[in-house]
Amino acid sequence: MIVQACLNGARPVDFHPRLPLTAQAMALDGAACVDAGAAELHIHPRGPDGRESLSAVDATIPAVRRACPGTLVGVSTGAWIESDEAQTRNLIAAWSELPDYASVNLSEFDAPAIIDLLHRRGVGVEAGLASVADAERLITLPDHRRVFRVLIEIEEQDLDVARQVADGIAAVLDRAGMRRPILLHGFDATVWPFVGLARQRRWSTRVGLEDGKHLGDGTTARDNAALVAAAVAMFHATAAD
Repeated sequence: MIVQACLNGARPVDFHPRLPLTAQAMALDGAACVDAGAAELHIHPRGPDGRESLSAVDATIPAVRRACPGTLVGVSTGAWIESDEAQTRNLIAAWSELPDYASVNLSEFDAPAIIDLLHRRGVGVEAGLASVADAERLITLPDHRRVFRVLIEIEEQDLDVARQVADGIAAVLDRAGMRRPILLHGFDATVWPFVGLARQRRWSTRVGLEDGKHLGDGTTARDNAALVAAAVAMFHATAAD
């Protein structure tokens, strides 16, 4: 069970005053999150214009690693980043600085090809599952047991519905004998309920401005490190119980 920090995601510049958008900002923010208890970092590198960019991985990964030595660092491969399947594959193939892992959304058409490319490059795969259909697709892939981790990531804002989806995904994985680490996270309204559910099931979780800016009491967090500290405290409280 770990708490991963997701620093920025696809959030717009004005989402939060402490949203890290440059390589140096992500490095400093990542170090603060590690100090707060984050075991890993998930980042969306940005280009000089502040937009998400797969080509920015080569500049961002070394900066984050210098600030956070020994910490695993992952990135997104979301199809929206480049909005071009061939360009996405070409940029991943051209990375000179490899992340430890990269998330791949099984809802995206080109997911199998991206997974294969990442494995060939020696990059771990976080298989992102947002629906039961995503889980069913994953277990049909010939190398599905090679994935580094399964992300159960639900954006549905109705908590009851979101939990039903998460349960359905877990059931598909269980029936398939998919024994890979699971990280469960919510989005906005479901962030903290899902942190609680993850600790209950002894899964990992993640928090950060990518997923939401509010603490469990509804107040706006000062920064990513405050979100991480709150999640780590919840996990430690469970261990004490």
